[in-house]
Amino acid sequence: MYYEETDQPALARTSNLNEELGQVDTILSDKTGTLTCNSMEFIKCSIAGTAFGRGVTEVERALAGRKGSSKSSLAEEVTEEESHVEDLTEAKSLIKGFNFRDERIMNGHWVNEPRADIIQKFLQLLAICHTAIPDIDEETGRVSYEAESPDEAAFVIAARELGFEFYNRTQTSISVHELDPIYGRKVERAYKLLSILEFSSSRKRMSVIIRTEEGKILLLCKGADSVMFERLAKNGREFEEKTKEHINEYADAGLRTLVLAYRELDEEEYVEFDKEFTEAKNLVSSDREEIVEQVSEKIERDLVLLGATAVEDKLQNGVPECIDKLAQAGIKIWVLTGDKMETAINIGYACSLLRQGMKQIVISSETPEVKALEKVEDKSMVAKALKESVVHQINEGKALLTSPDENSEALALIIDGTSLAYALEKDVKDLFIELAIGCASVICCRSSPKQKALVTRLVKERNGNTTLAIGDGANDVGMLQEADIGVGISGVEGMQAVMSSDVAIAQFCFLERLLLVHGHWCYRRISSMICYFFYKNIAFGFTIFFFEIYASFSGQTAYNDWYLSLIMSSSHHFRWLRILGWAMNGVVTATIIFFFCLVAMGSQAFRKGGQVVGFEIFGPRCTHALYGP
Repeated sequence: MYYEETDQPALARTSNLNEELGQVDTILSDKTGTLTCNSMEFIKCSIAGTAFGRGVTEVERALAGRKGSSKSSLAEEVTEEESHVEDLTEAKSLIKGFNFRDERIMNGHWVNEPRADIIQKFLQLLAICHTAIPDIDEETGRVSYEAESPDEAAFVIAARELGFEFYNRTQTSISVHELDPIYGRKVERAYKLLSILEFSSSRKRMSVIIRTEEGKILLLCKGADSVMFERLAKNGREFEEKTKEHINEYADAGLRTLVLAYRELDEEEYVEFDKEFTEAKNLVSSDREEIVEQVSEKIERDLVLLGATAVEDKLQNGVPECIDKLAQAGIKIWVLTGDKMETAINIGYACSLLRQGMKQIVISSETPEVKALEKVEDKSMVAKALKESVVHQINEGKALLTSPDENSEALALIIDGTSLAYALEKDVKDLFIELAIGCASVICCRSSPKQKALVTRLVKERNGNTTLAIGDGANDVGMLQEADIGVGISGVEGMQAVMSSDVAIAQFCFLERLLLVHGHWCYRRISSMICYFFYKNIAFGFTIFFFEIYASFSGQTAYNDWYLSLIMSSSHHFRWLRILGWAMNGVVTATIIFFFCLVAMGSQAFRKGGQVVGFEIFGPRCTHALYGP
């Protein structure tokens, strides 16, 4: 279980759980960085309602294979796209983080597109809205980036390759080499950095506020579609329908998507916001983060939509085979991810979590009834309808589970984050866990770190069997700590997961050997040892008991203590010759240590008055010689 690429061996951080590795019944896994490489590649985008990018993803290949033979239209389309991409790749070598191919906007050709102004703003946002740090190679002049996440690095690299190169950052400014459509050449532009509204798992977005060289104040924002579309202005929804269509297509291809939007601010509005934002950041109360988010919420509204990005996070090597082997061993696998439902389902097929012939029980919050109520804007009514809808869908799933025509091994449960929040409530969680435990595979989409931990706790408490959680990031720590066994992936997201785990490995595929080989062997050996322990002690005890019957329970033992001690010592690796050899070795060692110390220190003056060493010095010296390094 050694990963040569990163020089990472497996690490057992807890030694008393080895036998439990062979008893795992349920695995709860993160997706990004655990099943996938967490190495993002910018592959497609939607700008001003137009889709760009000709790349083919792993999920699309798996989907083409699942839909039918190579004669199917989807397979032909994928083959055609792949050949087109190969032709383009010959002209330009692959760049890490950038697998985008579309001659319409590459090499500066975007200036000829009908909505070149929107494309320019889109690429400027990619180059500016981030917290990455540039690193310029003095020999080649090439700019590389250190970013907080692989997604962010992919966006900055994409902007660079498409003509907007971020090359310098200070506390108050961001500098970009960008292609000017008027002059037709690259120019240097410096943007004054006014504020950064950082990303968090609750906000699901980040923003920067900048001042351009012309004096305009712009808010640039990128985030999940679930929080971005509701923040668009009425006059900023020109490309909304087309962008949503493209996002759904990208999700079907297993891609991670983000929505990009901007807003122009007036001076008075920014000054007022900056005052509130500074006061909120300087607070020392426990609710500081909440207040900062509330202030940020006020400014991140009335946005104008630019488009969406799509990045691919490829599966790790050996993941489908590993999941298949674990499923064959009777282990149930849950995937808890923050991705959209469509993305998660297609990734599930690509990694063999969902298989052909499996019936899917989908519990979604986006039902027609709920969507109709959302327009009324009565939150309490919507919440009540959502809960009723979730309970109804769970009951329908349970009916399917108990149906004599259905095999539970061929059932998969998929639930989104909003529905999961209601499913975890006290009066619903029993229904939910009964359904989930009965399914072979479970996928929880759009789940927060807290929901991951709550689901893990619920499975552990209600299932009664050994649960294992595996993840790679700080958002998986709660899940790892709640499970009976926590396995941390030592990936690119830091060491938080590893430090909170019982076992650390470098790749998900090592889980197969960890559980089915080492765990199984350890479990078998310990169970055999315990059985043998009972057997030998019962035989020993009953022999004495039977002897006492014939000895009128006089208390006389049937075994001689010395003979018992000596006979216990006889075995293939524990012979008398070996025992005597080690005993003689001890005598020789003791003789050497004692007399060497005696000769070395016994007759020499040790103190100023001429006294020799006493036992308080001689004793520790002998002890150090015997037990010291």
